[in-house]
Amino acid sequence: MNTYTCKCNNTLHFENSQCVSCLREVGWCPECQGIRALEPIDGTSYTCLNCNTQLRKCTNYAVHQVCNRCVHDEGEHTHEFCDYCKFNDVIPDISNPKNKERWYLIEVAKRRLLYNLDILKLPYGTAAEGFELPLSFDFKEDIVVPDPSGSGTIEEKVYTGHADGKITINITEADPVEREKLRVDFGEPHRTLIGHFRHEIAHYYWQLLVQGKCEDSFKQVFGDHENPSYTDAMNSYYQNGPKPNWQTDYISAYATMHPWEDFAETFGAYLDMVAVLDTAEHVALTINEPIENSGNELLNMLQRYELLGIKINEMNRTMGLLDLVPEVFTAGVVRKMQFIHWLVKKSSMLLRMPAQQTVGA
Repeated sequence: MNTYTCKCNNTLHFENSQCVSCLREVGWCPECQGIRALEPIDGTSYTCLNCNTQLRKCTNYAVHQVCNRCVHDEGEHTHEFCDYCKFNDVIPDISNPKNKERWYLIEVAKRRLLYNLDILKLPYGTAAEGFELPLSFDFKEDIVVPDPSGSGTIEEKVYTGHADGKITINITEADPVEREKLRVDFGEPHRTLIGHFRHEIAHYYWQLLVQGKCEDSFKQVFGDHENPSYTDAMNSYYQNGPKPNWQTDYISAYATMHPWEDFAETFGAYLDMVAVLDTAEHVALTINEPIENSGNELLNMLQRYELLGIKINEMNRTMGLLDLVPEVFTAGVVRKMQFIHWLVKKSSMLLRMPAQQTVGA
């Protein structure tokens, strides 16, 4: 993740909507691709002070203050939503003040996810763009409804997950207290909003890039996703726990449940690595130790990531925080990461191509 510079030379960060030094409004300029100082023109239009493009704020920025991205000012033809907010299908009920704060935190995580995908040139698009598997987001909460039997009420639970391009996030995950309770209950080293997004987008990419395209290659690395069935595998996991000695071949205990979850957990760890290395490069977080150039791009990335992890883990422990990099990259895990790295590189040619132009992965 990059940092940017305000007109007053103060550092701007990816989440900023105002410079804390000069108090100018700032936002993401789609023309020069960065967080930039904005100069008001009238009640709706702004000038980017970096490239002089005329902009308007995304509706979710101007009205709800949960976004910080802008769109090109095209008069009456201006798009209502930015390039990231256009993927939202369902937003939380913001008549509840708590939900406004939760929605803001969800949007922060979603923007970081999509920025990550753009770095990797991974393909995604909307139904309106004619994309092969349209991506969309629902941000929902559990609700209490009348019991059809007439005896009181029942709670309808919302489950975080992915189905046919639709990623659903239960907004309770944006409550740090509730999320930490779940992390401890499930024995997870991390449980974060960005982690949920990275896991669920992995299921999206399995369907987009693997299903019907390279399933045989997938099975050779992750196992047969058709036997046992997902339901049977899930029941077995929750009854019996993870496979013995899972650390040898799996990135997490949950990855042992089924090949789909193994792929999603490993893909999520791959996105973690890419995000950390990108940020380290932009903030000049250097590694003094020599990096052995193996000629294998992924192995070089993993070596840098592990060295950074050792240093930052120790810093976190100094402050009583969780490890930044809790994973151990065994030979079995690296083999799976190699498959994902190959898939990402192979799929970059599909970036936002309409369905009629899509090439098979």
